[in-house]
Amino acid sequence: MSDLNRQNLTVKYIPPATSLQPLSADPQYKQKVYFGTPHQYSNQIYPDRGYGNLTLSRNITLLDIKQADVNGDRTLDNIYLFGNKPEGTGDFADQITLAIQDGHSNITTTVNLQYNAGYNARLFLGDFSKDGVADILISIDSGGSGGYGIFYVYSFKDNHLQEMFNVEKYNTEYKFNVNYEDFYKVSIGNPQLNVLFTIDISYKGVEYLSQYYNEDGKLKQPVKGEVLALGALYPIVTNPKSNSYDLLAIQRIIGTTNSDTLGYVENILTWEGTRFISTRLLVAILGTNLIALY
Repeated sequence: MSDLNRQNLTVKYIPPATSLQPLSADPQYKQKVYFGTPHQYSNQIYPDRGYGNLTLSRNITLLDIKQADVNGDRTLDNIYLFGNKPEGTGDFADQITLAIQDGHSNITTTVNLQYNAGYNARLFLGDFSKDGVADILISIDSGGSGGYGIFYVYSFKDNHLQEMFNVEKYNTEYKFNVNYEDFYKVSIGNPQLNVLFTIDISYKGVEYLSQYYNEDGKLKQPVKGEVLALGALYPIVTNPKSNSYDLLAIQRIIGTTNSDTLGYVENILTWEGTRFISTRLLVAILGTNLIALY
């Protein structure tokens, strides 16, 4: 934080009693604007949440910073991720907050994330909406054996905040049925998209298969697996002639236990004016030895 404190970024600082100005009536954004340097507005953010004055805490940390024109005025803007890092927790932070500082006016907009705790919080700036203006991708690792992730994408064109991607909404929309089938097959289906995949698990070997199958290859009883919540979200270029990005969403397919990975659902998402839509949905399986041992 010391380097930031030395920056002379502010053009106007309104005292704490009047500096907080709600800009959006939509509660999902909880958008607020502060005037001043990143250090000054951070002193405002955390008292609002009951953390006391920032100067009394040494745990508020700059987690990441990137620069790009995110409002379309052809001036570089500063994009920050701040968070509270308890001592001894490594890359973990909670109360993670996005801050967008207009490079022209120095007005800073902060965004309170719905899910705001995790590891290795980071930013990626790129044009997902295909309007020639960079958007903001936030990625946070949840930690734990599930390997879940927390992801948000925001547009800030013309200084208007728009949530383009929300991890919770994605997990609600993209649900799959995973069923073991006779003769060592597993089906992965999505009724909403009217798509079905079938993978062969005969390579798993006798010890594994005998848990679920009789010797004739028929299931002993119905067995279900699961497609886990979103684990990774990557910016990708699907059209080399374009300066814009799509998203690659990855979910892990498991059997009856979390350690039993059967494959991955890979979903390519493309912005279609008002939302991301699935333009290619695949299932990827793990490789085995060329000569399988049974």
